[in-house]
Amino acid sequence: MSVSYVASGKHARGTVVSMEWRNDGGSGKRRANDGPTAYPVVQFTSADGKSRTFRGSTGSNPPAYDLMERVEVLYRADSPEDARINSFVSLWLLPLIFGGIGLLIGGIGVTIAVVRRRRPGRAVRLTKDPAGQPA
Repeated sequence: MSVSYVASGKHARGTVVSMEWRNDGGSGKRRANDGPTAYPVVQFTSADGKSRTFRGSTGSNPPAYDLMERVEVLYRADSPEDARINSFVSLWLLPLIFGGIGLLIGGIGVTIAVVRRRRPGRAVRLTKDPAGQPA
């Protein structure tokens, strides 16, 4: 999805008009640094002249953006309500995390397959005792 935003998305200038604070602690475990996360709410004007507002897809604490900060917005012409802030974190962080996990799991699987394939087959050896009888 990020590639389509970069390749065919429309660009606009937006302004961070507010912060939406949410408690995202879904694990149930509380840590000392747990607290609410700030998601930027951005307003921009699409090519059709309409004012649009959206909430950023990534939040942080402390907030990554200041109120009234100008940001570049990417959106699809056919659905301008589905917009994103044009930043590395907003566009690429999740695809890189999931892609890295996939490469790691795939690499482990390939390594196991190669090791199993190179290992010689285990032949059952019959040993004989000193009297010449099978043990």
